[in-house]
Amino acid sequence: MAACRSDEEEELAVNRPSPIVRLLIAFASCVLAATAVARTENATPRYDAAHRVFRIDAGDVTYAMGVNADGFLQTLYWGARLAPDDPLGPAVPAAERSSFDPAGSLTPQEYAGWGGAMTATPALKLRLDDGNRDVVLRYDSYRIDKGTLSIRLRDAQAGVAVDLRYTADAATGVVGRSARIENTGAQALTIDAAAAATWNLPRGDYSLRYLTGTWAGEWHLQTRAVTPGATVLESRRGSTGDENNPWFAIGRGDAWNEEHGDVWFGALAWSGSWRIQVDEDILGQVRVTGGYNPFDFAYRLPPGQALETPVFYAGYTGQGIGAASRLLHRFERERVLPGGTAAKLRPVLYNSWEATEFKVDEAGQERLAEKAAALGVERFVVDDGWFGARDNDHAGLGDWVVNRRKFPNGLKPLIDKVHGLGMSFGLWVEPEMVNPDSDLYRAHPDWVLHFPGRQRSEGRHQLVLNLAREDVKAHVLAVLDGLLKDNDIQFLKWDYNRNWSEPGWPQMSPDEQQKVYVAYVRNLYDILRELRARHPGVEIESCSGGGARVDLGIMALTDEVWPSDNTDPSDRLSIQDGFSYAYAPATMMAWVTGSPNWVNARSSSLDFRFLSAMQGGLGIGANLLEWSPAEEATARNYVAAYKTIRATVQRGALYRLLSPQDRAPWSATESVAGDGKQAVLFAFQRQGEEARPFPTLRLRGLDEKARYRYRVIHGQVAAGTPDVASGAYWMQRGLDLVMKGDLQAAGVIFERTDAR
Repeated sequence: MAACRSDEEEELAVNRPSPIVRLLIAFASCVLAATAVARTENATPRYDAAHRVFRIDAGDVTYAMGVNADGFLQTLYWGARLAPDDPLGPAVPAAERSSFDPAGSLTPQEYAGWGGAMTATPALKLRLDDGNRDVVLRYDSYRIDKGTLSIRLRDAQAGVAVDLRYTADAATGVVGRSARIENTGAQALTIDAAAAATWNLPRGDYSLRYLTGTWAGEWHLQTRAVTPGATVLESRRGSTGDENNPWFAIGRGDAWNEEHGDVWFGALAWSGSWRIQVDEDILGQVRVTGGYNPFDFAYRLPPGQALETPVFYAGYTGQGIGAASRLLHRFERERVLPGGTAAKLRPVLYNSWEATEFKVDEAGQERLAEKAAALGVERFVVDDGWFGARDNDHAGLGDWVVNRRKFPNGLKPLIDKVHGLGMSFGLWVEPEMVNPDSDLYRAHPDWVLHFPGRQRSEGRHQLVLNLAREDVKAHVLAVLDGLLKDNDIQFLKWDYNRNWSEPGWPQMSPDEQQKVYVAYVRNLYDILRELRARHPGVEIESCSGGGARVDLGIMALTDEVWPSDNTDPSDRLSIQDGFSYAYAPATMMAWVTGSPNWVNARSSSLDFRFLSAMQGGLGIGANLLEWSPAEEATARNYVAAYKTIRATVQRGALYRLLSPQDRAPWSATESVAGDGKQAVLFAFQRQGEEARPFPTLRLRGLDEKARYRYRVIHGQVAAGTPDVASGAYWMQRGLDLVMKGDLQAAGVIFERTDAR
């Protein structure tokens, strides 16, 4: 471990074991406990004391920064990996362009305080109790420990120190950045804005892609030019939100696509209110600043205390947005999700909500369980309605005791039945919420977010429990722990069905109440982390009215996520496509539900519904008691087929061949197994028009010299298609499918028959 303060001491720190030795001893770094994203294998950073340059090489990426003559830490390079001896320093501050354009605002600082002649978006803005709001952060020292680089910036006069933390994943080149802001002075201060990081891109012409949505319409991919000024992506909702998602991708110009172009991409690991701002300055320099949303934010720090930000992850590729997604998917699977490479595949799941809604009872659930098991389902989940006075969404939320009218002998008989049928058992919970009509609320009306004497706005007839309170945190943990101790449960579907309102915390003094935005989420993470420690066999799904809480923070503590309440299989093509830009199919649950679908009253075949859902973690949510014997036979065949391909779908490399965005008529995806032995193609025609044939599909990711045999799950290939052909053939000549009519689908499996 190196802790250096002078150039001489810093130079000594360079004389360490070789980069190869350091790489061998690198292991999972200590990232912020608040975000729970802690598992990374890091490429060890290097420091060039002669030029005062820090450099990180990981995957196909080089990231470098240096200390300039003014003492500021500035970005030098972020892009394709450079040769080890390529010069990257020294750092040179930007020249002052005019009295209106000071150098401090034009220099691409890694983490700028709002102070001095600073007019650009800062990473940190604060105020001291004496009225000073000026903070200028200059380089102080650095430390390298087990693959993590920590750089300390200070404003000694203001009494502020900021420790910047850098990790880099050796496989993908994804860099993780965060900041720890400490009050080292004698007076209290209040943080008004705190970013996790600022990412600086080289000067150029760029466009931005990001994800927007709403309930039942999440994951729309947007593209806009990056122009002078600012683009703000944010949630002010207290949670991640579905209006924007904390992910971005920026490419050169507007010509970048799935396979070509330089792409810088990133995702913020935070499940509360957040903001990512993309700025282009007068010199054409682009910076991306992300972290806590400063809206209604104030975090008071007495002397000696500190605030840690979430982690902001980002990466680079020169091979298009498709490669960017695959890098991020791999990073998520291996370094973020619980279990990493040892994580289990997602089981085929049945959820009883659509069949029963709130009318659950032991006999009805047992009948559904028998039907589900006969289809080959591996996990049976009882949704809302099993607890308290829960006959509708007006009452009972918060009272997590089994409803004895519906389950006279508790849940054990049903659980035993489910286990006897060879399935694991899961249960729906919404532990962060409470109905005013509940025993919990009647006993503790002060436990919800509220401002004294003001209205308490309800959403779905419920209020938000204030998890920032330690007594509320303890209660929620105890209730869930007891539920899992008393019942043999393997899975929790953890829901969250409204945004915050009136985010008061009357228990705290007025100048401390806005800490609720940080304390709530940290306590949520603590509860999830502790539950997993106490019950290591239990898996958890994150759900928030669909996809309103999907981010790398919550994903580090849950095994899967629910992208949308919209289960219409045609709509799901766009939803799942948008989701895939930022998040791995390994996390994405997709259900086969009834037809006509409840969202759009659109009818579709069971084939179309299954093939649409098989692109992620397969679930079934239809009322199985209404299925005919023919439908049951079809479902059994699809479930059996899915089990032969799910490792490829969930863990393979995803290629988006045809985009369904903007209501396009066609969609196609291909997943290639990590060992290259299998590829799975899904193709869909939403509507047929003017007798147009379905586009030829040219596969990707195959070994061009190997040979592949295809077999059809469903659909029709064109006459004359060879049974076996080379990878080069399938990727260059491609595959023609025959599709006529609306809502048509095909699934084709390619198996490698030889290595070369």
